[in-house]
Amino acid sequence: MRYDEYAAHDATALAALVARGEVTAADLLETALARLDAVGGVLNPIAVPMVEIARARAAGPLAGPFAGVPFLLKDWGQDYAGVGDTGGSRARRGIVAARHSTYTQRCLDAGLVIFGRTTTPELALLATTETALHGPTRNPWSPGRTPGGSSGGAAAAVAGGIVPMAGASDGGGSIRIPASYCGLFGFRPGRGLIPHGPQAAEGWEGASSEFVLTRSVRDAAAMLDILAGPDAGAPYPLARPAVSGMVAIARPPARLRIGMMTESPIGSPVDAEAAAAVTIAAGLLERLGHHVEPAAPAIDGRLLARCFLDLYLGQVPADIARARAQTGAGMGAFELTTRGLGRLGRALPAGDYVASRRLWNEFGRALAAFFEGYDLLLLPTVAAPPPRIGALDPPFGQRLALHALAIPGFAAMVRRTGLLETLSRENLTLVPFTQLSNMTGTPSMSVPLHWGAPAPGEAAVPFGAQFVGPIGGEPLLLALAAELESAAPWFDRRPPG
Repeated sequence: MRYDEYAAHDATALAALVARGEVTAADLLETALARLDAVGGVLNPIAVPMVEIARARAAGPLAGPFAGVPFLLKDWGQDYAGVGDTGGSRARRGIVAARHSTYTQRCLDAGLVIFGRTTTPELALLATTETALHGPTRNPWSPGRTPGGSSGGAAAAVAGGIVPMAGASDGGGSIRIPASYCGLFGFRPGRGLIPHGPQAAEGWEGASSEFVLTRSVRDAAAMLDILAGPDAGAPYPLARPAVSGMVAIARPPARLRIGMMTESPIGSPVDAEAAAAVTIAAGLLERLGHHVEPAAPAIDGRLLARCFLDLYLGQVPADIARARAQTGAGMGAFELTTRGLGRLGRALPAGDYVASRRLWNEFGRALAAFFEGYDLLLLPTVAAPPPRIGALDPPFGQRLALHALAIPGFAAMVRRTGLLETLSRENLTLVPFTQLSNMTGTPSMSVPLHWGAPAPGEAAVPFGAQFVGPIGGEPLLLALAAELESAAPWFDRRPPG
């Protein structure tokens, strides 16, 4: 199959070609691998290749709604039995999954042909994908910039035309941020809808959701139908949405009342192009018959950011300890930033962590009160264009401070100074808008409706418009996404070259 033909189809259309016998699964896989050969050296999206496994699978009989379609898993949480799981960390080298995750098994049952695992920052912690183990992953729209994180390799692979969709997950924006940076549709299902089992009950105390990054809305809708629903032992036995994803996108939503905000919830700057993504989306919504007005939920954004930081810091030492127990790695095998975050996390008292976790209830109820007057919330996905590769590396002073955290008692002292409040604002300055959905367990999505220049003289890069819906609002979000996609198509807008 010629690459231009391959790139002109989404996963749904490729599956239809296979079903009609117009192309084989092996043909599609070889086209995807040829594209990887052509652009992979620049983009660097693959952490763990699985080519021979994929060729053997493509040669056999396949069934399911996506039979024969090439696919990539994220190298974090989406386990494939017998395949390495690095999580972007030198300390995790040698870890091999003992069994498929429920997510992976459902992808296989759908007929997808998995040929690799995509790059992620170490332990999936950052909004940029640059690791000592794999090197930097680059944005197809501007290779000097990051595709985001933690699903950065997935975004680079989809935007770079290697696959029509790829596995991703989102604990603080890790689907929506790369979607915004790479001009993709980034859908985040609500808490518990897609299982993390059997290796975990939930991700990040329920803040993280597994899903995919796609170019088309219908691929996301179909994957929601495939992946949703509990597995045995799931802590939240949520049923599939009352309306399937494919049914939802077949009918436009009724006239919606949408609240819109562009100011950062933590008081940090918002780039003019990021705000423009929202105003452009609002204008399109009005033309489609919806009502949009300025409004925001009554939530203390700085407090939510601090609670998110407590969650974040609490995860790091646990993940470090698990990796060390599995491989015997020393602390020096982890990157400096990860080591520093782990030490700050160990200095977080258990009582403070629990008190912070309990505040999530207040955020969820405040957002639910907002949705009594509005159907959806519209806001930027990110506050700035994708950073340049290396721009987020800690400067000399921060490196010294990170090293100092190894001094006994220093991390606890840092917590007492109030420095963490400052750090929470600084660390979220570029991406202050996505954590609301994670902390409240609500579904959300980033829609690629605007491209703007990140700096004078530079080529345009994507900026997503984010929509947050109420609990159970996945069908409504998908219906609106399909309407927006029809009114302002983005599928054929691909990176130059």
